[in-house]
Amino acid sequence: MIKVVILGSGNVGRHLFKAFKNNSEIEITQWYSRNIKDIHPYSNFVEITDQLDKLILADIYILAVSDDSIHDLSNQLSFSNRFVCHTSGSKSKNELNQKNRAGVFYPLQTFTKEIEVDFSKIPICLESSNSEDMITLKKISKTLGCSYYETDSNQREKLHLAAVFVNNFTNHMYTIAKDITDKSKIDFNILKPLISETVNKIYKLDPKEAQTGPAIRGDNKTINKHLASLENEKHKELYKLITDLINDLDHEKL
Repeated sequence: MIKVVILGSGNVGRHLFKAFKNNSEIEITQWYSRNIKDIHPYSNFVEITDQLDKLILADIYILAVSDDSIHDLSNQLSFSNRFVCHTSGSKSKNELNQKNRAGVFYPLQTFTKEIEVDFSKIPICLESSNSEDMITLKKISKTLGCSYYETDSNQREKLHLAAVFVNNFTNHMYTIAKDITDKSKIDFNILKPLISETVNKIYKLDPKEAQTGPAIRGDNKTINKHLASLENEKHKELYKLITDLINDLDHEKL
């Protein structure tokens, strides 16, 4: 049985709690949040606290907090020589105070409080200061049914950058698309099969090979018509920039 203390009550902390709670090989011995009201509804399932000096002994302490809070929170921990890890994709394990053994348990997924996730489908990026702690991280990943990858801080930072493009930026494209359809009184749901097919293609093809549309065809007539239709100047700039990037991609093929 791996004993875990979760620190943080945001999206990642809550989803980790749900994933660990019903796992027979993991025991959540305690859950910390500086805002005790955030986790009070779970007090029947786990010991909760808002006092860092009240944290109890565990095999691993997972800091599921914002990137900017990792350093300060790890400095405030009153114990030493225990295994402490954070869940950030963009921060080095060296953000953690070195009085404790440092590690990273980074689930590469987007988390929203209201949306359930299946941890068995989430890849986990792992890093630790020593081999014994890496074994602990791997055991946790295996009990969740996750695929896991040993990545150093530099690799994880680049992966996080790539994730911003495929997730955060892509989602904003959906926001722009919905703005266009809403203004034209068109149901945005019409686009959802296209969104699904676009995603499905990259399971079969390299993204470069899956590229379609007026930019890759060199269809300037359609491109100019689209630009004339866009009212938002920043959206026009974005359309032009991405069109140019796709054109560059086509030249690379040649």
